[in-house]
Formats: sequence, C-alpha cells, structure tokens
Amino acid sequence: MTDNQTPSPVTVTLESGPTGGSIDDFELFYARRALDRFRTRLGRQGLLDLLADDIEEGNAFLRESARTSDGDFKAGTTVLTTQGLTSGAFLDWMDKAFAGDEGPLLAAHPEHYVMGTDSIGARVVENIGPHVADFYMGGWGTAALAWATDAEELLPEAEFPRKMSSNLFLADGTVVGRALIQFGDTAEGFTANLTVYFPVTCPDEVLEHHLRHYAVEFRNWIVVAAAAAA
Repeated sequence: MTDNQTPSPVTVTLESGPTGGSIDDFELFYARRALDRFRTRLGRQGLLDLLADDIEEGNAFLRESARTSDGDFKAGTTVLTTQGLTSGAFLDWMDKAFAGDEGPLLAAHPEHYVMGTDSIGARVVENIGPHVADFYMGGWGTAALAWATDAEELLPEAEFPRKMSSNLFLADGTVVGRALIQFGDTAEGFTANLTVYFPVTCPDEVLEHHLRHYAVEFRNWIVVAAAAAA
C-alpha cells in the first residue's frame, strides 16, 4: 500500500495451511527473493543502465535543492534500540561489510542499488525519498565530525562514544546532505541514533522517507551482524 492509498475495509486471516509466519511474512520472503534475482541477473552496470534516467532526474532534484537552500539543512533522527548485540560488534561487522562484497549491504533495503567504491570514493545509489540518487559519502568517520560539533543532535560522549559523520555529495562535488550516526551501549545491547540532514528546501516527505529508510536498512544490518556473531 502506498502513502496515497486508503486502508482496505476487508481483512483476510490465515487460519490453517502453511506454517512459519503470516501472509505478510510470506510476501516479504518472496519479494526479497525476486528482488535478489533481478539484482543478480542485471548486475551493477545493468542496474545503473536501467536507472540512468531516474538517476539524472534525482540528482538534478538534489542539486537544485542544494542551490536554493544556500547551505542550510534540516535534520531528522531515527532511534533504534537493540538487545543481544553490542555496538562494537555491530560496527566491526559494518566495517567488514563495506570493505567486502556489496551483497549484504544491498540486501538490507529494496531501494539499494549500488554500494561500493570507485575513483571518487564510497558510492551509493539508492532512493532519497521518491528520487533515485547517485551520490558519494566523503570523510566518513570520527575525523569528519567537525561540521557537526554545533549540531543539537550530537549526543554526550559518555553516553554515545561511537560517532561517525559524512557529507553526502554528487560527483560534481555538490553537497546534498549529511549523515551523523551515534551508538551507545546499554545493559541489554545498544542504542543507535541515526540523523540525516537534507537541504531545507527539500519537501518534508523526503526527510520522512529517509528516516523510514534508516529504520529498515539498519534493522536488517543489525540482524545479519548478530547472526554472524552468533
């Protein structure tokens, strides 16, 4: 169901037959399997060719948003809590994942198309709201926190000792966003504060959808990291 559709007054309940989950669980499994098949068959370059027009349009939208915002950004934050895994174990998995095959990174979200490195840097092709964008993440790590030192979203060092940030920029150098992620361990696991910044002239739905995007991708990455650590 899309944001523009109203809920159906009809309900359907699985009473007997297949086991192992709900109808929604079954649909999610088959959707992921079909998506993985298409990604594998097309390959990275095939996906880029297929999405070329969408990427051109999406990047033009972000470039114009950056121009009309004149360096001003608005932020939103998704907060996730995890039980049964430390932030250190998760970030160790993330480091290895970004240094290796992009398969596990792509699988975390249906709208991930490319995650890898080329001559410019760490490249990401994914949806930013309804737009498909091709951008780079530069200066990722604790050394890149200088721009965020005055951000209200920067959490106390004692509570969230693991902090990383990055500019999001197009191939021509236009900064179209920023990311600030912070992790702090708890007695049960850890809390993740995931903040994204977009140009102020971007529609609010772009920011809202990326907060949802964060929730989906990081939940799935955390689950895979926990399985790897078990």
